[in-house]
Amino acid sequence: MSLEQLVKSVENEVVEMRRHLHRHPEMSGEEIETSSFVQQKLSEAGIPFKTGYAKTGVLGIIQGNKPGGTVAFRADMDALPILEENELSYKSKTEGIMHACGHDAHTAMLIAAGKVLNQMKSELSGTVLLVFQPSEEDAPTGGSEQMMADGVFEDYKPDVIFGQHVWPDLPAGEAGILQREIMGASDRFKITIKGSGGHASMPHQSNDAIIIANNLITQLQTIVSRNTDPLDSAVLTIGKIEGGYRYNVIADQVTLEGTIRTFKKEVKDMVKSRLYTITEGVEKSFGAGVQVDYSDGYPATVNTPEWSDLVRSSAEKVLGEGSVPTVSPSLGGEDFSRFLQRYPGAFYWLGTSALDPEPQYPLHDPRFTLNEDALPKGVNLLVQLALDSLSKLEKKE
Repeated sequence: MSLEQLVKSVENEVVEMRRHLHRHPEMSGEEIETSSFVQQKLSEAGIPFKTGYAKTGVLGIIQGNKPGGTVAFRADMDALPILEENELSYKSKTEGIMHACGHDAHTAMLIAAGKVLNQMKSELSGTVLLVFQPSEEDAPTGGSEQMMADGVFEDYKPDVIFGQHVWPDLPAGEAGILQREIMGASDRFKITIKGSGGHASMPHQSNDAIIIANNLITQLQTIVSRNTDPLDSAVLTIGKIEGGYRYNVIADQVTLEGTIRTFKKEVKDMVKSRLYTITEGVEKSFGAGVQVDYSDGYPATVNTPEWSDLVRSSAEKVLGEGSVPTVSPSLGGEDFSRFLQRYPGAFYWLGTSALDPEPQYPLHDPRFTLNEDALPKGVNLLVQLALDSLSKLEKKE
């Protein structure tokens, strides 16, 4: 069978698998049934696999009949604590949990691509690794670091690794790739402000934590507007505020929770340093107690230029000329970044914009949907990228 025929043979199955996974989402670190499903499908396809990585992770191993390099592909498996609002025949059956980031599609496409590649073993020069990763949404911990610590690449070290992510901002049939930074570093912080409470009519007898919080928030915003080079990217967002008891009580404590997003390490270090400096200044000026709990999250996802170029080339082969438009990087965080810190490779986006006239909701929205016409295209791209990568590695030897 030709490559086109092999991909066509899994078109229906990849949709069925994605819908099954969508009906049965599981949270980070709890992907028990999802992992079992992956193992079952790999077994049915005759693909050897290993387990025991980050609890639920799975490694599929496709060894070609000829010697050569090793290429790895990552698919994340976990869902989000979101109540799905879509009315679909395959709507989530688990209350309050939803595949709102497309990990169901990632897993289904990688299984299907593995099935195709396994039928091409006689033509493969090298090894293809199928990495099914748990806990991608569990920032700042994630699952990639734990998989590597558990020895996922102990026996098969990848020469290159790729990650494919559905992207609702691009039409089905297009792909997005950048040579360097494509996703941002994602840190988080919690600031606890301790003042002293009192009666609203006698503010001079208290130290209003809400007023202190208000001043702190205003000053923190100057980090991006006045300390960051306008040509660099940085975001500092306060996403949650808790404090106060009722309308006539001055609050003695307020907590702020937020995130910092950057691309460059030096920019991240500057923003983090300024956050501490400003917080300490506010603490002194108001005579309050201010505590910062800062969590360094996923680093920026930085592609290797030569492998980014290969993604572009492979995409144009299977999706057509002009299928890889110019895109801008995103400051969203991605656990795949830690794989790229250890191994060369690339992370890219697969267009999955919903069919008109349906509105397209973003990732992590309770109404997020994807155009399933993109699934076979994603399988085709994964397979082509595997073939092109092994060929490139063979030429390097």
